[in-house]
Amino acid sequence: MKKWTTYDLALIALLASFIAITGAIKIPIGIPGSEFQLSAPIAVAIAAVFGFKRYLLAGILASLILFLLGIHNLLNIEIAMTFRIVAGGIVALFGTSLPVLILAGPIGTVVARFVLAFTLGIPSGPLLLAAIPGMIFTALTVWPLKEVFKKISEKQRRHHHVKRAL
Repeated sequence: MKKWTTYDLALIALLASFIAITGAIKIPIGIPGSEFQLSAPIAVAIAAVFGFKRYLLAGILASLILFLLGIHNLLNIEIAMTFRIVAGGIVALFGTSLPVLILAGPIGTVVARFVLAFTLGIPSGPLLLAAIPGMIFTALTVWPLKEVFKKISEKQRRHHHVKRAL
């Protein structure tokens, strides 16, 4: 079992803040809990670069922050956690290749919409149809975001190791 360092805790807090801020920005679709969150492609990129465990912990913290601030309700948390487990799980199981990252977000969205439809007792078709623009946006932006996070992570690791050596 890995011991958590101060660096890990700070990184998770930073990722949680980033997910929370972008999760608070939503494109309305008209059905409560069905709006597209701009955090979706960022979330998949975070899972790819920083790992599933860090991503999931940061996501849980982000949901807690948004709930306590009154920005998210329980439906939002249900959708976000379903998305996180499915999309992040796909990345954890199948790796970070381009096809996996392009598909992880949309698959997570589809499963989250089915869960929402079940919870609300409504047909899933309209929810899925309304989510298509967000799924396309996620698929198109996840790779560039992953590359940005990868560069930031590599730079930070080099800086962290140099600082520790001093």
